[in-house]
Amino acid sequence: MVITSASDRDMTDVELARIGEVVRSWPVFEDFNHDRLVGVAQACQKRLHEKDGLEGVLAEVAEALPERLRDTAYAAAFEVAAVDLEMRMEEVRVLQLIRRQLDLDTLTVAAIGRAAKARLRTLT
Repeated sequence: MVITSASDRDMTDVELARIGEVVRSWPVFEDFNHDRLVGVAQACQKRLHEKDGLEGVLAEVAEALPERLRDTAYAAAFEVAAVDLEMRMEEVRVLQLIRRQLDLDTLTVAAIGRAAKARLRTLT
């Protein structure tokens, strides 16, 4: 989620709030200590600026993440990118890198994207 939010070098308040909402409400994060969120996000941002940067972080995520949670990780990343209902090119590119690194199929990616957009849509 942090990678997606930081992709355009502008982590908006809306994106940061959505990260917090996802961590508080998604079952996959039920054992995560919410007090650690800011520190974890800052560590991720710092890691992105190191030598191997984005590719290194994505490789670590793919290695550490159980296969059964790869679609969940992509869904969380997409949720942050879609929260303002417009995606910048940088966000689209990072999502492409994430789905490639996590080896997600096209139908899964399309379903996640459609569901997030439908969930975030408003009447006005």
